[in-house]
Amino acid sequence: MELNTGSMGRASFVKQHGLWNEEQADAATRIEKLANEQDLEVVRLSFADQHGILRGKTIVARELSMAMRNGCAMVTTLLAKDTSHKTVYPWFSEGGGFGMEEMTGGGDFIMVPDPTTFKILPWAEKTGWILCDIYFPNGRPVPFSTRQIMRDALAKLDARGFDYVAGLEVEFHLFKLEDPSLRPEQGGQPAEPPTVSLLAHGFQYLTEQRMDELEPSLEKIRRHLVDLDLPLRTVEVEFGPSQVEITFDPGQGLDPADTMVLFRSAVKQIAHRNGLHATFMCRPNLPNLFSSGWHLHQSLRRKSTGKNAFIPKADKDILSPLGRQFVAGLLKHARAASVFSTPTINGYKRFQPYSLAPDRALWGRDNRGAMLRIVSGAGDAGSRIENRVGEPAANPYLYMASQIYSGLDGIENELKPATPVDAPYDTDAPPLPRSLLDALFALREDSLFAEKFGRQFVDYILHIKEAEISRFFSTVTDWEHKEYFEIF
Repeated sequence: MELNTGSMGRASFVKQHGLWNEEQADAATRIEKLANEQDLEVVRLSFADQHGILRGKTIVARELSMAMRNGCAMVTTLLAKDTSHKTVYPWFSEGGGFGMEEMTGGGDFIMVPDPTTFKILPWAEKTGWILCDIYFPNGRPVPFSTRQIMRDALAKLDARGFDYVAGLEVEFHLFKLEDPSLRPEQGGQPAEPPTVSLLAHGFQYLTEQRMDELEPSLEKIRRHLVDLDLPLRTVEVEFGPSQVEITFDPGQGLDPADTMVLFRSAVKQIAHRNGLHATFMCRPNLPNLFSSGWHLHQSLRRKSTGKNAFIPKADKDILSPLGRQFVAGLLKHARAASVFSTPTINGYKRFQPYSLAPDRALWGRDNRGAMLRIVSGAGDAGSRIENRVGEPAANPYLYMASQIYSGLDGIENELKPATPVDAPYDTDAPPLPRSLLDALFALREDSLFAEKFGRQFVDYILHIKEAEISRFFSTVTDWEHKEYFEIF
């Protein structure tokens, strides 16, 4: 464990580089008092990496004040890893393979806690948690910070007079853990997945009987999520066996993305402590399972009035003119944005026709087969765009930032969307990428994200995902063995 103590004897790292606003400074004071009152023993400092996975360190509570104001050092090689935790950049070469002096030799970056995100974890005794932002020792934001990328996107919206509002609708699978696969020969990179069994049969969508079968397991998760003060709205039985959907009230700005990273991590930890296994993998390779999606509900709120900018004037209008422009931007950049909404090889196996998942870039009023389902009405303050393309494993900061920049492009260029459809699987609309490789090609061809996220970041994500795909193509699969072993 290495706290950043380089600022001792002078202004703290936070003060030296002006990293907190007044709200964060006030929150830090309250947290120190609360940690003392609650007799906390440890606090976890975490940041969301390039994949949206939480990484961090645990400090003893007496170090909290120092850690909040001076940060905590983390090794830069964490930013060079793919989903197997393999380092895919030559980090001992000059510039660490990134062409950046700060990344040479596996040096440190600094995690700086955002005190407004502090929680006490109800499943871990006397344990606090804070989400962090990441900076180089010179105070410069790390360009691969996905939370900072979304913060920059929100600033662009703010300059146009809008707030971003998003609601989460997330599907995942919850199983009984039969064998965690912890024998030494199973500990590869990646390790052997656990053996699981169902908690309930499926294909009885939203039936009370299935919900009651799952309730003893879901109860523990639900209560802890409420204790975390997450904006929980519904807990539902989904279509497939052992499949669950949880929705959250809409939030503003960074809050929905912060909620998503904490929610996923919390569900997995709570499940594991209770002999369960939760997975946000889109389509597990187990018999009879159904794909999981992440439907992102989003709208813009005018800062001048506090009102939803997507509300149509009349019921015959599907959205306001500004909302239609936002839709046009989402459709224009849908193929390239797929890298951020659907970042795994597995996620593209969900895009099937007639499956309640989209397979092309189009929109429709209250149509669950369309990529963009519009839920709206004259005077309806809840008028919104539901993007059904995402997978639950997506990094929420990149997913939402891609939506903001795509929609802003539609607004700034006054784009007009194609006619909304009633039969989403029977049109000649542009198909969504059929694979992650296809999505990477689309990202290269679309200049928007290189401009908005930065060419350095886009090249960084492309490199990591290409390494992931390369490993996939070099692995002999069960399909290949079955297809060719006997016939040839």
